[in-house]
Amino acid sequence: MAADSEPESEVFEITDFTTASEWERFISKIEEVLNDWKLIGISSGKPLEKGVYTTGVWEEKSDEISFADFKFSITHHFLVQEPNDKDGKEEPVEDALPLPMQDLLCMNNDFPPRAHCLVRWYGLREFVVIAPAANNDAVLSESKCNLLLSSVSITLGNTGCQVPLFVQIHHKWRRMYVGECQGPGVRTDFEMVHLRKVPNQYTHLSGLLDIFKSKIGCPLTPLLPVSLAIRLTYVLQDWQQYFWPQQPPDALVGGEVGGLEFGKLPFGACEDPISELHLATTWPHLTEGIIVDNDVYSDLDPIQAPQWSVRVRKADNPQCLLGDFLTEFFKLCRRKESTDEILGRSAFEEEGKEVADITHALSKLTEPAPVPIHKLSVTNMVHSAKKKIRKHRGVDESPLNNEVLNTILLFLFPDAADKLADGFESRTSTSAGNNPPPENEDYNLFSQFKSAPSDSLTYKLALCLCMINFYHGGVKGVAHLWQEFVLEMRYRWENNYLIPGLANGPPDLRCCLLHQKLQMLNCCIERKKARDEGKRGSMPDRSPGATSGDTGKGADHSGDNPDKEKEVGKSWESWSDSEEEFFECLSDTEDLKGNGQENGKKGGAKEGNKESVNLKPEGRLHPHGKLTLLHPGEPLYIPVTQEPAPMTEDLLEEQSEVLAKLGTSAEGAHLRARMQSACLLSDMESFKAANPGCCLEDFVRWYSPRDYIEEEVVDEKGNIVIKGELSARMKIPSNMWVEAWETAKPVPARRQKRLFDDTREAEKVLHYLAVQKPADLARHLLPCIIHAAVLKVKEEEALEDISSVKKIIKQIISHSSKVLRFPNPEDKKLEEIIAQIMSVEAIIARARSLKAKFGVEKCENEEEKEDLQRFVNCLLEQPEVSVIGAGRGPAGSIIHKLFVNAQRVSAVPPLDEELRSVSSEERRLNPGTVSDFPPPTGREVILRTTVPRPATYSKPLPQRMYSVLTKEDFRLAGAFSADTTFF
Repeated sequence: MAADSEPESEVFEITDFTTASEWERFISKIEEVLNDWKLIGISSGKPLEKGVYTTGVWEEKSDEISFADFKFSITHHFLVQEPNDKDGKEEPVEDALPLPMQDLLCMNNDFPPRAHCLVRWYGLREFVVIAPAANNDAVLSESKCNLLLSSVSITLGNTGCQVPLFVQIHHKWRRMYVGECQGPGVRTDFEMVHLRKVPNQYTHLSGLLDIFKSKIGCPLTPLLPVSLAIRLTYVLQDWQQYFWPQQPPDALVGGEVGGLEFGKLPFGACEDPISELHLATTWPHLTEGIIVDNDVYSDLDPIQAPQWSVRVRKADNPQCLLGDFLTEFFKLCRRKESTDEILGRSAFEEEGKEVADITHALSKLTEPAPVPIHKLSVTNMVHSAKKKIRKHRGVDESPLNNEVLNTILLFLFPDAADKLADGFESRTSTSAGNNPPPENEDYNLFSQFKSAPSDSLTYKLALCLCMINFYHGGVKGVAHLWQEFVLEMRYRWENNYLIPGLANGPPDLRCCLLHQKLQMLNCCIERKKARDEGKRGSMPDRSPGATSGDTGKGADHSGDNPDKEKEVGKSWESWSDSEEEFFECLSDTEDLKGNGQENGKKGGAKEGNKESVNLKPEGRLHPHGKLTLLHPGEPLYIPVTQEPAPMTEDLLEEQSEVLAKLGTSAEGAHLRARMQSACLLSDMESFKAANPGCCLEDFVRWYSPRDYIEEEVVDEKGNIVIKGELSARMKIPSNMWVEAWETAKPVPARRQKRLFDDTREAEKVLHYLAVQKPADLARHLLPCIIHAAVLKVKEEEALEDISSVKKIIKQIISHSSKVLRFPNPEDKKLEEIIAQIMSVEAIIARARSLKAKFGVEKCENEEEKEDLQRFVNCLLEQPEVSVIGAGRGPAGSIIHKLFVNAQRVSAVPPLDEELRSVSSEERRLNPGTVSDFPPPTGREVILRTTVPRPATYSKPLPQRMYSVLTKEDFRLAGAFSADTTFF
């Protein structure tokens, strides 16, 4: 038994021969992928429409397969077509050729401008390509190529797939493909020849016909005529008399800059953004024998071609002024030097003198002195700044010369040219009283970009810094101007000169932080100026109806006065906030417990009555008109109150952090509410001073009417009377309002501690400005520069009216508003925005270049002008544009003249007289005449016919050969079909 078992075990091992080989696995994997993509079986489709390869949508699917350890990618390329309902009902014709073989003879889509190379060479709507997965891999040996072709042939035979299968061989840059397509009893082989040097006999049509006929080898004596499609491509590189019209703004350099020039950004390309024009002259339907084209003579005259099409080659990254400005300014954001490091020693280094000046500024609070009024000009406004700079740096060494600097300062501060001999009135009207902003989309872009209004000082400063960075000294010029600007801000603060170009009121939180800081400084100057001029009682009323909204925000003046009376002490610090935010914070105190409302109210009333015995009303603005005090019955007077302190977004954030750190405990909530109640306490003290004998109910009726509820009740005598009481939230034990009312003393606003310390806030702003590095400054102002660039692009686009550009501008605005709305946007996202703006600038520059070359503006015939304009717009948006009328149409005649100019210039100096078109007959009679066109850069020929192969009794099948000839490349791509029924 043991002996018998040994042979059985050996036989069992023989079954290993049935294991699939790597080649079989490779074929199986191809079949599996084709099955997954549903490419098995008869392919169906409707005849191709003209131009569908260009206008249609091409898609592709990819997968990865491997032959042993060598990886291939298999890709299915196909034209997306609408499903045809009739295809499902109609039975396929038994002898119908596979769809790819029908496409070989289709003439509707020859020479598509944008498609896969196999589509251009073979006219296929669908095919599969197997290529090495890695870019550096290649199938070089003939045996491997044959192995892959065998795999393709076996796969198509096994699956019945009628989609052509190609294999890419040799290096990928050569674009060499071989392939096969199979149908019932038919097969098409796709072959290719690629040479660096073309044999002389194949440079013309007669030689190509010879090779095509010898390849198909038809045994029939009367050969069917071969159908031809020919395209000759001519390239125009020398535009000659059509110079690029855009001139770089050299006039801006050297100090010859007008003030208005600093408010504009340049626009346009410095070089021609259109480098070449490619003219394709096509003979789409020719028959062998109609024309002659050999090494001696050719009938292929481009002027006589029935079809002309044009494409333009765009210059790679043309230098554009706006893009250069944006790029250079963005580079500032990455600099790390401070202003002092860039300019040398600090302009503020005279510390002793500066301290003395600050002390002098602070002393003005307690020692009222008349403000000296003297003449103001650019020269003396920045006199102190220049004096300090000159001490440590020669005039010649300054990054900005005086002429440029004075021009910029006059542009930024137009009021500096006014002389103040007539007083402050004329100056104030120009600096603080801005016109109401125009309500249009472009103006309001600043709120989306968080930049600044286009008529503001911040916006103008950004444009000036951008111009200086590019033309006048780079980062040193930026640092110099910023230093002068900061000194100008201090000068204006110390001398009560309002800053021009800023809207009245508190900082606008929709704008960038730097703009808010300048607005804050203007608020400080305004209040200091009002105080120094001795304006008392000029503060407007904060009406009770406004207490639930943003109160006091429209005020122009403050009425606080630095009289040297003893200030009334307060138990709380001067935390400032708007009343809207205060009311919101009261919700935190609703659960606090303490003394009852009634006791507080009675105590307050007694205190008020006791104080009213010896107090005279002070700080009254005007009677309310409707309300009277509940207890004395006297008219209720609206008091003069302090305005709430304006705040910038960084101060609001800082305050929020402090309040958040107090925690959520009852004690923390109580302390937080007290800290936010400084404005409320000030208003209570003003109200008590204006209305002696008042009570909390009187204050609430004026300050927050919604918290005083009135009801009609019937008294003991049966009469209907109105009875009022405080709201539920006012009755909460230990209510903050009650506590504040008890603490408040009857002190008018002018004797109260200031809610807004303008001196301290101004010094904080000036210090903030002084320590800004050029990089910080660029970060602050970059939204303004992007804002200005978008407005410039929109302005330029309006002159050209390009639909594609309108869409891109909308995308830029949408993208920018998302990126710039948040602080510290990523550099990558900012670069994307700048790149989008540069692309729009290049498109508009190309449109202008083409308009100049085609003489759109010079055209007198309106109809022709519209046709040319439409033609130029199509050139910008489409890969290739057909010329209506070919060489005889308006666009064709212009293109012809362009080529004639270039040819004449290359042979002889250009002629000044009008160039006239020379007919083909005249050229033949005068052989010495210079040809209108240069030799064609590319020659493409498609040869088609239908012949029976391989025998005379075989089925007639499509044969096709494509040829392309350039200076450095010659390619033949043939598709040769054969009947396999008996072969």
